[in-house]
Amino acid sequence: MFNLVRRAMRMAKPAALSGILCLGAISAAHADIQITDVLGRRVMLEKPAQHVMLGFYFEDYIAITGPTAIDRLKAISLNYWKGYRPLQYEAYLKTTPKIAELIDVGDADAGTMSAEKIIASRPDVVILSAGQYKYLGAAARTIEQVGIPLVVVDYNAQTVEKHVASTLIIGKVMGAEERAEELAEQYKAKVADTLARVERASKNAKPKVYVELGQKGAAEFGNSYGQGMWAGVVDAAGGRNIAAGQIASWGPLNPEYVLSSKPDAIFITGSEWTSLSNAVLMGFNIPPDVTRTRAEPYIGRAGWLDLPAVKNGEVYAIYHGGTRTLYDYAFLRYMAKALYPEAFRDVDPAAELSAYYRAYLPVKPDGTFMLKLGQNK
Repeated sequence: MFNLVRRAMRMAKPAALSGILCLGAISAAHADIQITDVLGRRVMLEKPAQHVMLGFYFEDYIAITGPTAIDRLKAISLNYWKGYRPLQYEAYLKTTPKIAELIDVGDADAGTMSAEKIIASRPDVVILSAGQYKYLGAAARTIEQVGIPLVVVDYNAQTVEKHVASTLIIGKVMGAEERAEELAEQYKAKVADTLARVERASKNAKPKVYVELGQKGAAEFGNSYGQGMWAGVVDAAGGRNIAAGQIASWGPLNPEYVLSSKPDAIFITGSEWTSLSNAVLMGFNIPPDVTRTRAEPYIGRAGWLDLPAVKNGEVYAIYHGGTRTLYDYAFLRYMAKALYPEAFRDVDPAAELSAYYRAYLPVKPDGTFMLKLGQNK
């Protein structure tokens, strides 16, 4: 690690090196923008960032920053976008082909994220998830030592507090405070409205809910969630998560346990797992019939026809990318409406998702993101 700065500077061209050294000369006295990130770290910028290295949360960054967002990107962790959400990435590539030219700094999950590449890309600021910052460890300090500010945001925590803080932080970094404030207030209002409806509707017994990751197909039980990810959504939607207390974080439940739990509602998550032959496909440019074809075999599992959820037609497919983002309230409301239809009779989560994209993002969410099996939406 102690050679990182030396190697990065050798990699940089003379002009780039000059820029890096100039960045290093920034002092607190000249910093006009003071930010406290989600880890409580104090970060100072001279002005809103024009050249950004972005590790994660691509759509959140774009929504907050506005029309100039992609033009101001310098480098990204490509696998977090193209690898995990390939069809989403392709949708943005069609509207803004220049994203194909962005520098790829590597992937923390694969152990390839490189401080040298980050430094050599010469950003004004580095925006990372909490997990990426933890992965870099001492190398993150190396980036800061050459004068590149590093800011940590966190939508993975799945709390209103962290969602709002992260949104306002990105807004301040990018000089888009008004837009960030609007998005933060909208998020708070949508979640508060959802929780209030759920509280009124769930005074009696809460419906039992089973969520399963639909990567492996119906022949093999996929992960469910005891804490975090979809577990948090089930809790907020007023459901009783049958995985709670059975799994520490995520993992498959015993098939016999699922049968004995008699869930009232089942949610199979799907995504853009086009390389997996049996996965439930959902997301951009995935037609409903494709999702239905991949998801309906779950209903035919041994014993499932006797489950209350199946008997009553309460089996759903839901987009796995619909958590840990600024529009995840739409998916929360979709689940809550499935559990308490009367309480959410006037709420159309699919329309809310479309409205969000129309207002804040340069692409349309054409595809399948929410689906009640046996119906068109």
